[in-house]
Amino acid sequence: MGVKVAKFGGSSVADAAQLRKVQAIVAQDPERRIIVVSAPGKRTPDDAKVTDLLYKCHDCARAGTLLESVFQTVADRYRGIVRDLDLAMDIEKDLEVVRVGIGRHITPDYAASRGEYLNARIAAQLLGSDFVDAADIIRFDSSGRLDIEKTVAAVAKSLSNGRSVVVPGFYGAQPDGSIRTFSRGGSDITGALLARGVRADIYENWTDVSGVLMADPRIVSDPQTIPALSYRELRELAYMGASVLHEEAVFPVIDLNIPVNVRNTNLPQHPGTLIVKQVDGPSSPITGIAGRKGYTVIALEKNLMNREVGIGRRLLTALERQQVSFEHMPTGIDTLSLVVESSYLKGKLEPVLEEIRRECRPDRIDVFENISLIATVGRGMLNTRGVAGRLFGAMASANVDVRMIDQGSSGINIIVGVEARDFETAIRAIYKEFVD
Repeated sequence: MGVKVAKFGGSSVADAAQLRKVQAIVAQDPERRIIVVSAPGKRTPDDAKVTDLLYKCHDCARAGTLLESVFQTVADRYRGIVRDLDLAMDIEKDLEVVRVGIGRHITPDYAASRGEYLNARIAAQLLGSDFVDAADIIRFDSSGRLDIEKTVAAVAKSLSNGRSVVVPGFYGAQPDGSIRTFSRGGSDITGALLARGVRADIYENWTDVSGVLMADPRIVSDPQTIPALSYRELRELAYMGASVLHEEAVFPVIDLNIPVNVRNTNLPQHPGTLIVKQVDGPSSPITGIAGRKGYTVIALEKNLMNREVGIGRRLLTALERQQVSFEHMPTGIDTLSLVVESSYLKGKLEPVLEEIRRECRPDRIDVFENISLIATVGRGMLNTRGVAGRLFGAMASANVDVRMIDQGSSGINIIVGVEARDFETAIRAIYKEFVD
């Protein structure tokens, strides 16, 4: 018998009704023996995520204000789940330990991690499985970086004996035992690490959509599901805003070629999207479209720039001194542009420009704010002529001005920068050209 790791996201475990769906999905396949759960997500659009409430509890404790009212909301959420599932478990003891721990304002990581911890306790009771604390198997070093070798070894030792377990996602522990969390959405990484540690046959990531969609459904009406895509394509799409799977979740499984299957808890019969190292067979020119708002372009112009040795290094040195990273660096003969996430430049734009003037002495600097980036991704681009022409033609027909163009060396993506006001229009135009 093989083994499957199944991770269920916040929307999949938001309340008792959703957890019953999880129970049915796990019972349907005995190979689903390693289960990872997130903290309860939103039950309605106006609801609060438990993780956000726990961060608020920590803020109250740190500020010396009463956290009781906020924590009461968290506690009532879990009490309701236990009651509605009719579980014979004493959740009060766990809640009290968490309340006291947050009250000591240990760290925000500790507070935030308790959402997954408590939900995994409940899920283990519901499924009749063993609870394994992520702090015992997910290892971070003393500087807070994931120690993947120690993690994989700990997972293999603890979970490779064939037992059915539930593990909370999102966090692990540093050598001193202190809790360390991943970035938001990090339960996806937990699941991938467990899949690698036990050499799973497949890693299932259960969410509230039927796989990875070709475009954001908030922008494109009823976009198609991508049936299969490569790790590289997923990485490009996830980084540029396709949020169904954390952008770092493929790294633990890619070396062992463990497939990742993104599926819908609310529609379990749908096959979802299969993510593998290489997709065989013919492909469409594009696989998907994703984008993000909130960028600034710093454009330099200088005569004979192409002959000036070291100007690129000096430009990046100017950024480094201000602790600012960049996303892209399109160039011409006498021009060079930096695409920077605007949040990094908050309060730093003028100092950055002064550093650039001092280091590079450009003839001109222009700053373009409120830029959005759109990535059109697809392995089919490599063998299809005219993709770029169709893409830019579609945007021209939609009266969208292109402010920046960048194509990765892999040849599987074309990134364009547009004004924020044209963001949705551009995505719809590209989708219509290649899909509709």
